[in-house]
Amino acid sequence: MVHTVTLLTREGCGSCVRVHDQLVPLCADAGARLETTDVDRAADRELAIEFGDRLPVVLVDGAEHSVWEVDDDELVATLAEAEPFAGWD
Repeated sequence: MVHTVTLLTREGCGSCVRVHDQLVPLCADAGARLETTDVDRAADRELAIEFGDRLPVVLVDGAEHSVWEVDDDELVATLAEAEPFAGWD
């Protein structure tokens, strides 16, 4: 399965840039698709309402995986799973 990692960001967010740079090699190594969505420019205005005060947020397969910081080992393990990520229980 090819996982999709979506980084929710906003312009001027230094932490968002740092996490993006962290995600690029992790996603490449795992064969995952990396997308970036600026919550302030997204067609879905609900993204800014839901996530705007706690960026950066990492979604895997549409489910929230990480907020503010990314644990490399956790993300690598998630991307190694054959099933879509459904969020933390």
